[in-house]
Amino acid sequence: MVAACVAHCSRSFAAVLIRQGRITVDGQTRKPGYVVKSGEQISGTIPPADTPAFLPEAIPLEILYEDDELLVVNKSPGIVVHPAPGHSGGTLANALMHHCPDLQGISGGLRPGIVHRLDKDTSGAMVVAKTSRAMHHLAAQFKSRQVHKLYLALVYGNPLNEHGSIDLPIGRHPVARKRMSVHSRVPRPALTLWRVREHFAGLSLLELDIRTGRTHQIRVHCKAIGHPVVGDPLYSRRGLKRQLTQVAPLIAQVVEPVQRQMLHARQLQIRHPLDDRRLIVEAPLPFDMDEVLRKLRMNSR
Repeated sequence: MVAACVAHCSRSFAAVLIRQGRITVDGQTRKPGYVVKSGEQISGTIPPADTPAFLPEAIPLEILYEDDELLVVNKSPGIVVHPAPGHSGGTLANALMHHCPDLQGISGGLRPGIVHRLDKDTSGAMVVAKTSRAMHHLAAQFKSRQVHKLYLALVYGNPLNEHGSIDLPIGRHPVARKRMSVHSRVPRPALTLWRVREHFAGLSLLELDIRTGRTHQIRVHCKAIGHPVVGDPLYSRRGLKRQLTQVAPLIAQVVEPVQRQMLHARQLQIRHPLDDRRLIVEAPLPFDMDEVLRKLRMNSR
Protein backbone atom coordinates (compact mmCIF):
# COMPACT_ATOMS: atom_id res chain seq x y z
CA MET A 1 0.00 0.00 0.00
CA VAL A 2 2.77 2.47 0.95
CA ALA A 3 4.77 1.81 -2.23
CA ALA A 4 1.60 2.19 -4.32
CA CYS A 5 0.79 5.57 -2.79
CA VAL A 6 4.26 7.14 -2.73
CA ALA A 7 6.14 7.78 -5.97
CA HIS A 8 9.79 6.67 -6.03
CA CYS A 9 9.33 4.56 -2.87
CA SER A 10 10.09 0.93 -3.70
CA ARG A 11 8.45 -2.00 -1.93
CA SER A 12 11.76 -3.04 -0.36
CA PHE A 13 12.40 0.49 0.97
CA ALA A 14 8.85 0.68 2.33
CA ALA A 15 9.30 -2.71 4.03
CA VAL A 16 12.46 -1.50 5.79
CA LEU A 17 10.66 1.60 7.10
CA ILE A 18 7.73 -0.50 8.31
CA ARG A 19 10.00 -2.94 10.16
CA GLN A 20 11.80 0.01 11.76
CA GLY A 21 8.49 1.35 13.03
CA ARG A 22 8.85 4.56 10.99
CA ILE A 23 5.57 3.79 9.24
CA THR A 24 2.69 2.69 11.46
CA VAL A 25 -0.97 1.75 11.23
CA ASP A 26 -3.11 3.57 13.79
CA GLY A 27 0.08 4.24 15.74
CA GLN A 28 1.07 0.55 15.92
CA THR A 29 3.96 -1.20 14.20
CA ARG A 30 2.79 -3.87 11.77
CA LYS A 31 4.51 -6.38 9.51
CA PRO A 32 5.14 -5.32 5.87
CA GLY A 33 2.54 -7.81 4.65
CA TYR A 34 -0.22 -6.52 6.93
CA VAL A 35 -3.49 -5.89 5.08
CA VAL A 36 -4.83 -2.45 5.94
CA LYS A 37 -8.50 -2.43 6.96
CA SER A 38 -11.08 0.19 6.10
CA GLY A 39 -10.83 3.17 8.43
CA GLU A 40 -7.26 2.47 9.57
CA GLN A 41 -4.76 5.31 9.18
CA ILE A 42 -1.22 4.91 7.86
CA SER A 43 1.23 7.50 9.15
CA GLY A 44 4.96 8.09 9.06
CA THR A 45 7.73 9.91 7.24
CA ILE A 46 9.48 8.79 4.05
CA PRO A 47 13.11 9.96 4.27
CA PRO A 48 14.82 10.97 1.02
CA ALA A 49 16.80 8.18 -0.59
CA ASP A 50 20.55 8.61 -0.81
CA THR A 51 21.36 10.48 -4.00
CA PRO A 52 24.73 10.99 -5.64
CA ALA A 53 26.42 14.37 -5.89
CA PHE A 54 26.55 15.82 -9.36
CA LEU A 55 28.72 18.31 -11.18
CA PRO A 56 28.24 20.81 -14.01
CA GLU A 57 28.83 19.29 -17.45
CA ALA A 58 29.35 21.01 -20.79
CA ILE A 59 26.36 19.36 -22.45
CA PRO A 60 24.89 21.34 -25.37
CA LEU A 61 21.57 23.05 -24.66
CA GLU A 62 19.04 24.27 -27.21
CA ILE A 63 17.80 27.43 -25.52
CA LEU A 64 14.49 28.70 -26.89
CA TYR A 65 14.15 31.70 -24.57
CA GLU A 66 16.21 33.20 -21.74
CA ASP A 67 16.21 36.27 -19.51
CA ASP A 68 17.34 37.03 -15.95
CA GLU A 69 14.42 35.15 -14.38
CA LEU A 70 14.04 31.98 -16.40
CA LEU A 71 14.98 30.02 -19.47
CA VAL A 72 13.11 27.60 -21.70
CA VAL A 73 15.04 24.75 -23.30
CA ASN A 74 14.15 22.27 -26.01
CA LYS A 75 15.03 19.03 -24.23
CA SER A 76 16.56 16.42 -26.49
CA PRO A 77 15.19 12.88 -26.47
CA GLY A 78 17.32 10.42 -24.52
CA ILE A 79 18.43 12.84 -21.81
CA VAL A 80 17.28 12.42 -18.20
CA VAL A 81 16.08 15.62 -16.52
CA HIS A 82 17.92 15.26 -13.19
CA PRO A 83 20.28 12.79 -11.49
CA ALA A 84 18.83 9.64 -9.99
CA PRO A 85 20.12 6.15 -9.21
CA GLY A 86 21.70 4.92 -12.45
CA HIS A 87 21.90 8.44 -13.92
CA SER A 88 24.36 10.45 -11.84
CA GLY A 89 25.68 12.36 -14.85
CA GLY A 90 24.80 13.42 -18.37
CA THR A 91 21.47 14.89 -17.27
CA LEU A 92 19.72 18.13 -18.10
CA ALA A 93 20.47 19.33 -14.56
CA ASN A 94 24.20 18.83 -15.17
CA ALA A 95 23.94 20.87 -18.37
CA LEU A 96 21.95 23.63 -16.66
CA MET A 97 24.50 23.90 -13.85
CA HIS A 98 27.24 24.44 -16.43
CA HIS A 99 25.20 27.05 -18.28
CA CYS A 100 24.11 28.89 -15.13
CA PRO A 101 26.13 28.00 -11.97
CA ASP A 102 23.85 30.10 -9.74
CA LEU A 103 21.06 27.56 -10.26
CA GLN A 104 22.47 25.40 -7.45
CA GLY A 105 20.76 27.63 -4.92
CA ILE A 106 17.40 27.56 -6.73
CA SER A 107 15.36 24.70 -5.23
CA GLY A 108 18.66 23.04 -4.28
CA GLY A 109 19.43 19.34 -4.27
CA LEU A 110 19.56 17.56 -7.59
CA ARG A 111 16.86 19.63 -9.31
CA PRO A 112 18.33 23.15 -9.61
CA GLY A 113 15.65 25.44 -11.00
CA ILE A 114 13.64 22.53 -12.37
CA VAL A 115 9.91 23.13 -12.00
CA HIS A 116 8.55 20.24 -14.08
CA ARG A 117 9.84 17.23 -15.95
CA LEU A 118 9.67 15.39 -19.24
CA ASP A 119 10.30 11.67 -19.56
CA LYS A 120 13.78 10.63 -20.70
CA ASP A 121 12.70 9.83 -24.26
CA THR A 122 10.19 12.67 -24.60
CA SER A 123 11.51 15.84 -26.21
CA GLY A 124 10.38 19.43 -26.13
CA ALA A 125 9.88 22.65 -24.20
CA MET A 126 10.83 22.82 -20.51
CA VAL A 127 10.94 25.96 -18.38
CA VAL A 128 13.69 26.40 -15.76
CA ALA A 129 13.69 29.01 -12.98
CA LYS A 130 16.84 31.11 -12.54
CA THR A 131 15.74 32.93 -9.37
CA SER A 132 13.87 31.98 -6.21
CA ARG A 133 11.12 34.41 -7.21
CA ALA A 134 10.69 32.66 -10.56
CA MET A 135 10.77 29.25 -8.88
CA HIS A 136 7.90 30.09 -6.52
CA HIS A 137 5.90 31.88 -9.23
CA LEU A 138 6.23 29.06 -11.76
CA ALA A 139 5.59 26.35 -9.17
CA ALA A 140 2.37 28.13 -8.21
CA GLN A 141 1.31 28.27 -11.87
CA PHE A 142 1.83 24.53 -12.29
CA LYS A 143 0.01 23.78 -9.04
CA SER A 144 -2.99 25.90 -10.03
CA ARG A 145 -2.93 24.46 -13.58
CA GLN A 146 -2.38 27.82 -15.24
CA VAL A 147 0.43 26.50 -17.44
CA HIS A 148 -0.73 25.53 -20.94
CA LYS A 149 1.17 22.65 -22.55
CA LEU A 150 0.64 21.30 -26.06
CA TYR A 151 2.20 18.04 -27.26
CA LEU A 152 2.49 16.22 -30.56
CA ALA A 153 2.27 12.43 -30.56
CA LEU A 154 2.42 9.94 -33.41
CA VAL A 155 0.02 7.15 -32.48
CA TYR A 156 -1.16 3.85 -33.87
CA GLY A 157 -4.54 3.77 -35.54
CA ASN A 158 -6.99 6.38 -36.79
CA PRO A 159 -9.50 7.75 -34.25
CA LEU A 160 -13.14 7.74 -35.36
CA ASN A 161 -13.51 11.39 -34.33
CA GLU A 162 -11.32 14.37 -35.17
CA HIS A 163 -11.11 15.54 -31.57
CA GLY A 164 -12.07 14.47 -28.08
CA SER A 165 -11.16 14.33 -24.41
CA ILE A 166 -9.83 11.61 -22.13
CA ASP A 167 -11.00 11.99 -18.55
CA LEU A 168 -9.54 8.94 -16.82
CA PRO A 169 -7.79 8.98 -13.42
CA ILE A 170 -4.20 7.72 -13.40
CA GLY A 171 -2.10 6.09 -10.70
CA ARG A 172 0.72 3.62 -10.30
CA HIS A 173 0.13 0.24 -11.93
CA PRO A 174 -0.97 -2.31 -9.32
CA VAL A 175 1.70 -4.82 -10.40
CA ALA A 176 4.26 -3.24 -12.77
CA ARG A 177 5.99 -0.62 -10.60
CA LYS A 178 7.54 1.31 -13.51
CA ARG A 179 4.21 1.83 -15.22
CA MET A 180 1.18 3.99 -14.59
CA SER A 181 -2.37 2.87 -15.26
CA VAL A 182 -6.00 3.96 -15.46
CA HIS A 183 -6.73 0.90 -13.31
CA SER A 184 -4.63 1.95 -10.32
CA ARG A 185 -5.66 1.30 -6.72
CA VAL A 186 -4.86 4.92 -5.86
CA PRO A 187 -5.72 7.00 -8.97
CA ARG A 188 -5.59 10.77 -9.31
CA PRO A 189 -7.73 12.87 -11.70
CA ALA A 190 -6.25 13.27 -15.19
CA LEU A 191 -7.66 15.11 -18.21
CA THR A 192 -6.27 15.20 -21.74
CA LEU A 193 -7.81 17.01 -24.71
CA TRP A 194 -6.79 15.89 -28.19
CA ARG A 195 -7.35 16.57 -31.86
CA VAL A 196 -6.06 14.94 -35.04
CA ARG A 197 -3.46 17.01 -36.88
CA GLU A 198 -2.68 14.55 -39.69
CA HIS A 199 -3.91 11.18 -40.90
CA PHE A 200 -1.70 8.44 -42.31
CA ALA A 201 -2.50 4.84 -43.20
CA GLY A 202 -2.72 3.12 -39.83
CA LEU A 203 -1.20 6.07 -37.95
CA SER A 204 -2.26 9.53 -36.76
CA LEU A 205 -0.48 12.64 -35.57
CA LEU A 206 -2.31 14.01 -32.53
CA GLU A 207 -2.07 17.36 -30.81
CA LEU A 208 -2.68 16.92 -27.09
CA ASP A 209 -3.48 19.50 -24.45
CA ILE A 210 -2.93 18.14 -20.95
CA ARG A 211 -4.94 19.85 -18.22
CA THR A 212 -3.26 17.84 -15.45
CA GLY A 213 0.35 16.74 -15.06
CA ARG A 214 0.31 13.07 -14.13
CA THR A 215 3.33 10.85 -14.74
CA HIS A 216 3.17 9.33 -18.25
CA GLN A 217 -0.26 10.96 -18.69
CA ILE A 218 -0.33 11.18 -22.48
CA ARG A 219 1.22 7.75 -22.93
CA VAL A 220 -1.26 6.11 -20.55
CA HIS A 221 -4.28 7.97 -21.93
CA CYS A 222 -3.39 7.19 -25.54
CA LYS A 223 -3.09 3.52 -24.67
CA ALA A 224 -6.42 3.66 -22.81
CA ILE A 225 -8.29 4.82 -25.93
CA GLY A 226 -6.61 2.20 -28.11
CA HIS A 227 -4.09 4.48 -29.81
CA PRO A 228 -0.72 3.99 -28.07
CA VAL A 229 2.21 6.21 -28.96
CA VAL A 230 4.50 4.78 -31.64
CA GLY A 231 7.76 3.51 -30.17
CA ASP A 232 6.56 3.56 -26.56
CA PRO A 233 8.45 0.76 -24.76
CA LEU A 234 6.04 0.64 -21.80
CA TYR A 235 2.58 1.16 -23.24
CA SER A 236 2.72 -0.01 -26.86
CA ARG A 237 2.34 -3.67 -27.87
CA ARG A 238 4.92 -5.24 -30.18
CA GLY A 239 2.18 -6.76 -32.28
CA LEU A 240 1.05 -3.33 -33.47
CA LYS A 241 4.02 -3.02 -35.84
CA ARG A 242 3.17 -6.41 -37.31
CA GLN A 243 -0.46 -5.38 -37.79
CA LEU A 244 0.65 -2.15 -39.43
CA THR A 245 2.83 -4.12 -41.86
CA GLN A 246 -0.26 -6.00 -43.05
CA VAL A 247 -2.31 -2.81 -43.52
CA ALA A 248 0.31 -0.37 -44.81
CA PRO A 249 3.73 -1.97 -45.45
CA LEU A 250 5.42 1.24 -46.66
CA ILE A 251 4.23 3.15 -43.59
CA ALA A 252 5.37 0.27 -41.38
CA GLN A 253 8.87 0.49 -42.86
CA VAL A 254 9.10 4.13 -41.81
CA VAL A 255 8.34 3.45 -38.13
CA GLU A 256 10.17 0.11 -37.90
CA PRO A 257 13.50 1.71 -36.79
CA VAL A 258 11.84 3.93 -34.15
CA GLN A 259 13.41 3.25 -30.74
CA ARG A 260 11.58 5.75 -28.51
CA GLN A 261 8.11 7.16 -28.02
CA MET A 262 7.24 9.70 -30.72
CA LEU A 263 6.12 12.34 -28.22
CA HIS A 264 7.17 16.00 -28.22
CA ALA A 265 6.25 18.96 -26.01
CA ARG A 266 5.57 21.42 -28.83
CA GLN A 267 4.41 24.52 -26.98
CA LEU A 268 4.60 25.96 -23.47
CA GLN A 269 2.54 28.93 -22.27
CA ILE A 270 3.32 30.53 -18.90
CA ARG A 271 2.97 33.84 -17.09
CA HIS A 272 6.29 35.62 -16.69
CA PRO A 273 7.25 35.86 -12.99
CA LEU A 274 8.39 39.48 -13.32
CA ASP A 275 5.44 41.23 -14.97
CA ASP A 276 2.84 38.45 -15.40
CA ARG A 277 2.83 38.80 -19.19
CA ARG A 278 1.94 35.70 -21.19
CA LEU A 279 5.00 33.96 -22.62
CA ILE A 280 4.44 31.45 -25.43
CA VAL A 281 7.42 29.34 -26.52
CA GLU A 282 7.44 26.88 -29.43
CA ALA A 283 9.88 23.96 -29.57
CA PRO A 284 10.94 22.61 -32.99
CA LEU A 285 10.67 18.86 -33.49
CA PRO A 286 13.84 16.83 -32.91
CA PHE A 287 15.49 15.38 -36.00
CA ASP A 288 14.29 11.79 -35.54
CA MET A 289 10.60 12.64 -35.18
CA ASP A 290 10.75 15.29 -37.90
CA GLU A 291 12.34 12.75 -40.25
CA VAL A 292 9.71 10.11 -39.48
CA LEU A 293 6.91 12.57 -40.25
CA ARG A 294 8.63 13.71 -43.45
CA LYS A 295 8.84 10.13 -44.70
CA LEU A 296 5.25 9.41 -43.69
CA ARG A 297 4.06 12.41 -45.70
CA MET A 298 6.08 11.29 -48.72
CA ASN A 299 4.57 7.80 -48.56
CA SER A 300 1.06 9.20 -48.15
CA ARG A 301 1.00 11.21 -51.38
